[in-house]
Formats: sequence, C-alpha cells, structure tokens
Amino acid sequence: MRTRGGSRTTATGRGPGRRLSGAAVRSASGALAAVVVATPFLGAWSYESTRRAVSAQAAAPRAGQDALPGEIVRTRASAPVVLAYHDVNPEPTNDYTLTPRQLDAQLAKLEAAGYRSLTTEEFTRYLATGTTPAPHTVYLTFDDGTRGLWAHADQVLAKHKMHAASFLITGAVGTHRPYYLSWAEIDLMKSSGRWDFQDHTHLSHERAAIDAAGHQGSVLANRLWLADEERLETESEYRTRVRTDLDESLRAFSDHHLPAPQLFAYPFSETAGPTNLAARNTSVLERLLRERFTASLTNVSSRPLPAGPRAAAARQVQRLEVMRTTSTNTFAKQLNEWVSRSPDEVPEPLRNPEQWQFPGSPPGTGLAALTGKGVANGTYVSAVHLPMGTADWNTYRVSATVAGLSGTRTSASVEVGHGSLVPVTVTVSEAGVRVTERPSDGTARVTTGKIAPAARHRLNLEVSPGGVRVTVDGGHALVARATKVLDPARTSGGVSLAVRNEAGKAAAWPRFSALRISP
Repeated sequence: MRTRGGSRTTATGRGPGRRLSGAAVRSASGALAAVVVATPFLGAWSYESTRRAVSAQAAAPRAGQDALPGEIVRTRASAPVVLAYHDVNPEPTNDYTLTPRQLDAQLAKLEAAGYRSLTTEEFTRYLATGTTPAPHTVYLTFDDGTRGLWAHADQVLAKHKMHAASFLITGAVGTHRPYYLSWAEIDLMKSSGRWDFQDHTHLSHERAAIDAAGHQGSVLANRLWLADEERLETESEYRTRVRTDLDESLRAFSDHHLPAPQLFAYPFSETAGPTNLAARNTSVLERLLRERFTASLTNVSSRPLPAGPRAAAARQVQRLEVMRTTSTNTFAKQLNEWVSRSPDEVPEPLRNPEQWQFPGSPPGTGLAALTGKGVANGTYVSAVHLPMGTADWNTYRVSATVAGLSGTRTSASVEVGHGSLVPVTVTVSEAGVRVTERPSDGTARVTTGKIAPAARHRLNLEVSPGGVRVTVDGGHALVARATKVLDPARTSGGVSLAVRNEAGKAAAWPRFSALRISP
C-alpha cells in the first residue's frame, strides 16, 4: 500500500577488538556455559518463531464467469506489457488491493490469449536485446512486499503457471505483521520458482515534510525539512541519505541470500512530480539508481515509456497499474491500448475510435471532434493514437486528407514521433503549411511554405530516424530533422492529430476525412 512505510532503524557497527580482563573472561565463560545449556531451548524457540512467521496459504479460487477468455489483442509479436500490482487479499480495505478472484480472472484472460509471464532475468534481457522467449508476454510486478503475495497470490500464480516479481521495502520486511512479508515467507516464495525479488528502497517508501510549511513529499525524491534545525537538508546530505538507503537495501538482499536486484520501483511512482532539488541536480537520484540497477520502473511518466527500445534507452520503464476498481473488461481494454502494434496492423485508425485518447480535452470527447464535429467549448482539440502501442515506431508513412479549411483561422495538424525527444508537427491551413520540430532542449525550429489555396489538402509524411519528408498535395515538399541520423530510440513514436477553429462558433470545424498508416 502506498502510504505504508517501515519504521526507522539504525545500524550499530562493531567497534575494534579489546583485551578482556580476567573477570571478563570468567564472565564470558559462564555465559558460554549458559548458552550451551540453553541451546536446545533456543533452537526450539527459533523454530517456533520461524514457523509463526509463515502464514497459511489460501487455495486459488475456482474460475468464475468473468474469468472466461477475454478479448485481449494478439499482434504478430508484441513487446512485454509490465503490470503493476500491490496487495492481494479477499477482504480489501483500499483501492490498491485486489481480491484473489480478481487476480485469478485477469491471469486467466492472459493465459487464454496466449500470454506468457517473464522472469526478471528474461525481462532485463529483453531491454538489452529486444528479444523474448515468446511472442506475447507480460512482466508481473507487485510493489511493497506484502504478506498477501504469499498467502493469496502465490497459489493463483501456480494455477496459471506464471511468474512474478515482488519489489521489497527491505526495512519493512517482518514488521507490521501481518501486513508485510517475513523473510521466512520470502525464502519459501523464492524456493517455489514462481517469484523473484527486486528493490523498492530500504526505508524510503514514505512521505515527510519538505518545507517549513509542512508540505509532504516523497523522501526519496526530495530534500527533507529538518525541523529541529529549522532548515532544509542540503543536497550533499540528501545524496548521502539516499545513497545510504539504497546500499542498505542491497545489503539486505545479500544478507538474506537473495540475488542482487536488477530493477528498482519508485515509491509512489514519483519520477516526474515536483521536487525541491535544484534544477541542476534533479538527475542526482537518477544517477544513483543507474549506478545500482539496470532500469527503474514507474507508473507515471512525463512521456509514454512502455517496455521497448525507447524505455531501454531512457533506462526507465512505465507500468500499467492495476487497481481494485479495474474490472476484468477494463483490464482487457487497457491491455489492448498497451500492446505494441506495427504500422501495417493499424492501417486506418479513424475506423477504430477505441484506439484514440484525448488528453486535456473535456470528458466525453470522441473521434467525431476530429472528423467535423469539433468541441462545443474551446477552439482546439487533439487526440493521440495508441500512444503506448506505437511508442517504438521509427519508420512508417502517414497519409492524411484534411477538409473544411477556411482562411488562416482554421487549421489541422499531424504530429509524428509523438512522445519522442524530437517530435515533428505538420500544420496545414487553407493556403499554408508549417513544419515544427521540438527537440528536448526546449527550442523550436519552424519551416513554413505556401500552397495553392484550397479547402481540402492531402498530406504525406515519410518518417525515418534520419528525417521526416512532408509532401502537400503531391507537390510541395519540406524535410524536417534531416541534419543527421538520430538514434531511433530518441525519435520513435506514433501519431497524434489536432484541429483548430478560431473563426467563431458559427464556423464549421476543419476535419480529417481520411487517415492511413503504412510501413
């Protein structure tokens, strides 16, 4: 659960050795004799303590009606979808806890659609090589290391022959029982072959004051307010604290004979949120993580980063978070939005309204807003086509026909490389075309041209890592991003559309009358 964190502890180091006095030796000898006498009793106590630290397991639920095969897309070969879970309990008390029946229904849908789960080793190998042991895969992750994974989720995994990764708050293991896992349970989970364990901090999965007013923030992503000293933690103190926490967590893995974790999950997924670190040092945490892990995982990102070349280059992977409120049908729908497609698998996106998202638009905005209806309030509307499923496109062609253009106060735009570090937007009006490049450094390069005035224009965009060639009505050509061949992971991304109408409510909206995508 997001708001839970372990209690703070301090590690006591061993000091240098010292010579014992005679009395001390005699005392030590007596203590040793006492230990010998007490050993059988201590052994029995230790066994009983360990036994109590292992909760009973519940059997996996029987399949219900909603566990029947669902409509999960199977493309020719898709990148893994990373699913983020938290706790599993038959009596959930928060939105981050699924019931065993919910988890069973979702895994049944994946199994019926032919999906295979990956181990962490297989997933990190995919990030490095782009290959998976099966064409349709998921990577199942569970944050926080709750006891429900052993007591309720484990047998559901066994039923569906799936594997999962538990991201541990190592300082919380064995505390707040029965909420968190014990080390004994972790050992049994490891032995089952169904689980591996990754990192979620030692004791930094909590919020604390980050300014004098008492505003709360993630302790991992912010300098803390030191109330006793009435000051903010220095950046040097911040680095030392975070470094110590991460290394303490890695030490806990080693001390309990677990393989060194390869992945790190951000507490609260606070990777893109506000931080009080100075602008020049906002990457301090990122550097500390890169020194210790192959990649980090988050549920919230400033741009789409599903598992794939783009995410591998960023060394940060975005996950699809599954909540208790996620119905089985919603689960299938969301998964379909994340499954990677090739350009020839979605040739006519305007025929598939469910493939479009309208970020920043009024609720209920649909594809009709782009095909002539517009919006009742406002002068601009935009939509993105499968931003997760197309994030790694880098070579494709877009053909679009725009109609209903009038004067300079109406226009329509096609963006390619959506969510990339170098997106390119082509905007056409009745008599002009504009190509805008927006590299990640915040600058903008704009190229304009005149075209024969008409209410209808046809755009063709040929996209490759080396550039974007734009042709209007088969004749006027402009080229963007052509100075050098860039890394495909920097330029990759799919398509977004926009229409603008500043001519007043009485004026007709421009519209996309055709859109085709091809390899």
